[in-house]
Amino acid sequence: MFTGIVTDIGQIDSVEDRADGLRRIVIGCNYDRASIDIGASIACAGICLTVVDTAIANGRTTFAVDAASETVALTNVRHWRPGTRINLERSLKIGDELGGHIVTGHVDGIATVKSREDLADQVRFVLTAPQSLSRFIAKKGSVALDGASLTVNTVEGDDFSVLIIPHTLEVTTLKDWQPGTAAHLEVDLMARYAARLLEKSN
Repeated sequence: MFTGIVTDIGQIDSVEDRADGLRRIVIGCNYDRASIDIGASIACAGICLTVVDTAIANGRTTFAVDAASETVALTNVRHWRPGTRINLERSLKIGDELGGHIVTGHVDGIATVKSREDLADQVRFVLTAPQSLSRFIAKKGSVALDGASLTVNTVEGDDFSVLIIPHTLEVTTLKDWQPGTAAHLEVDLMARYAARLLEKSN
């Protein structure tokens, strides 16, 4: 379980397709190696992945994860290459501050950046959600995009907008977004349950 508060920007060090069908990905980060347990969960661009190894390379902590073939096929993992930058978040611990919203790390689909507007003190992005997911997105509700917890500003059909403050731009990869960028989308868990309950009641 996560909160959508990005705590580091990692960089892909290596990608290896293995004979067992898994893709082994090594990610460099600023976390203390001693604090990362084998088997720990780390949200990588919003995808919950399990740590299978850790190391120190060139004075920097690295951790390895294995992505299943379905994850590779359905997410941006298929495009990750050495040098790719991704948002990272450690899993939530009992007693931690819930600064964003409840995020599971299970990506629901891909949202595409439709437009970017650089304002005086923030950036406004309009994104298009898959039609099957847009009903879960509500004005003033929450979404996770590439692992970052964001508040929805407006909704119009399958399009929705978010406003990004300078701090968020500084500590995430969102500052690199341009029209056409594909972002991992996880809809609000509460919205999903509410929709399911409504379906059952009808």
